[in-house]
Amino acid sequence: MPAFPFSRACFAVLAASAAAMSGCSSVDSLSRGITDSITPYRVEVVQGNFVSREQVEALRTGMTRQQVREVLGSPLLTSVFHADRWDYVFILKRQGVEPQARKLAVYFKGDALQRFEGDAMPTDAEFVARLDDRRKTGKVPVLEASEESLKAFAEKSPPVAASATTVAPAPLPPTYPPLESRSR
Repeated sequence: MPAFPFSRACFAVLAASAAAMSGCSSVDSLSRGITDSITPYRVEVVQGNFVSREQVEALRTGMTRQQVREVLGSPLLTSVFHADRWDYVFILKRQGVEPQARKLAVYFKGDALQRFEGDAMPTDAEFVARLDDRRKTGKVPVLEASEESLKAFAEKSPPVAASATTVAPAPLPPTYPPLESRSR
């Protein structure tokens, strides 16, 4: 048997494997492009206590620890080594948005508030607006009724016939099955 047909078969196998290997780079770049465009869902991470500007403005020097706790809530960090310092830390991490981090340190002398310092805190309204940045609504609906709308509503709804002598029936007592069997 001549060696010529065998070399043709080897050449065909080598050519097919070379073609397959050259195609791998284009498939690899295509799959890399697809995976780069898909981002996994990342959970919003909220850590700590949100402290608003209104809460900070309510603080007064001389307040007791209990009064500070009622205004700001429980501190996130209390240290055995710094018993006269409470730290309030708030971190919010969301996908596609830069993380928000706020810190407030409250210092006591004995049981009385001595001073407090920290980042500029947003108001409650500013914080909620930052949370709801994905949904931009145009016009806010009016939430009060005008005299015309009240009259139109009164005309549409039927009058309720109520008399002063009408008494609501007493509610029936609930019936429950016995807790123990009667055979005892």
